[in-house]
Amino acid sequence: MKIDSPVQALATGAPLDLTLVRSEFPALDSDWAFLDNAGGSLVLRRVADRVRDYLLSRGASPRLDADERVTAARRSVAELVNAAHDDELVLGDSSTALMGQLTDAVRPGIAEGDEIIVTDSDHEAHIASWMALRQAGAVVKVWTLNRDSLALELDDLDALLGPRVRWLAMAHASNVLGTVNPVEAVATRVHAAGARLCVDAAAYAPHRLVDVQASEADAYVFSFHKLFGPRHAVLWSRRGLLPALQGSPCHELAYGCIGISEYLRAIGASLGVEGDARRRMRAAFEAFEQQEDLLAERLLSFLRSKRNVRIIGLPTVRGRRRLPTISFTVSGQLSEDVVRHGDRFGLGIRFGDFDAPRLIQALGLEVQGGVVRVSMAHYNTLDEIDRLVRYLDRIIT
Repeated sequence: MKIDSPVQALATGAPLDLTLVRSEFPALDSDWAFLDNAGGSLVLRRVADRVRDYLLSRGASPRLDADERVTAARRSVAELVNAAHDDELVLGDSSTALMGQLTDAVRPGIAEGDEIIVTDSDHEAHIASWMALRQAGAVVKVWTLNRDSLALELDDLDALLGPRVRWLAMAHASNVLGTVNPVEAVATRVHAAGARLCVDAAAYAPHRLVDVQASEADAYVFSFHKLFGPRHAVLWSRRGLLPALQGSPCHELAYGCIGISEYLRAIGASLGVEGDARRRMRAAFEAFEQQEDLLAERLLSFLRSKRNVRIIGLPTVRGRRRLPTISFTVSGQLSEDVVRHGDRFGLGIRFGDFDAPRLIQALGLEVQGGVVRVSMAHYNTLDEIDRLVRYLDRIIT
């Protein structure tokens, strides 16, 4: 087994204090290597403490107290995503439910023959919400992944855009490929065509600091349980773009979300960064990226050394286009067989289509039962990846 040395050149800023980081996540006090973070991250102690505080320490005026705490949560989330106004945000039970609200709001403006563009590499829940607009007369067109580059090519998008396109819906990053999509460039093209852009950031938000304004999107959605928080979600849309959407936040979960930005600010401060909250959060994510790149490159280096392994996505982390969500298949083996005994060794890896069946089918991977997926987060360690590599080296034949 040959593994390249870690790519130290990737380290450009102050490294994370992993002892400090891991102390923030109670679930890490175990022998497990949690490597299915794209399915749902671990939850911060700060988040759980706030949920507990809300439930057990209500004030003398419960309604006023609830309103104040939800308002505080909304402000915290607005800061986290860089929304210009608090009232651009809707908090709710899940990103799927919020996407349903968004497409319901879009529906009255859809005329027979209007066009919606989706991709074949998105999570099915996101695609399905837009597909439902066919009932209002919309024509749904699919921006297909280039089979050679495994990317959504902008030239292919240009061929789809026309005067009848009303919305394009896409992921900021693929939960299978781990590829960061060029949403800003897409937004420029979509807006030039007189259409709108909706972005699903579920796979992106745990790894890069969200900036809804910089994204140039018109709507943006993700779930907090992918971002170290509770099973709650946020939808942002440009002020005045759509009729007011009504969220139904679970108050204690919304309040718990304050713990996410609180953690990010604390990590930024631990790196010696001063200034406003966004600056400290940005520094935290830059340090996360540095750690995640080291982890991803350690695993990718091993996978590249195996002739019978096909990496489904970019084979290296260079260029900031790859997240530490790594999928692969092994020639002659079902993906389930590669994963089957991982639990016995305390390795939390998974297999399947990960609710992206169109992508798996388009790449012809359903015959192998989908892909093996290893999805890392900044709190994972090189020792955990080395444990995984030793396991895979025995399993991959």
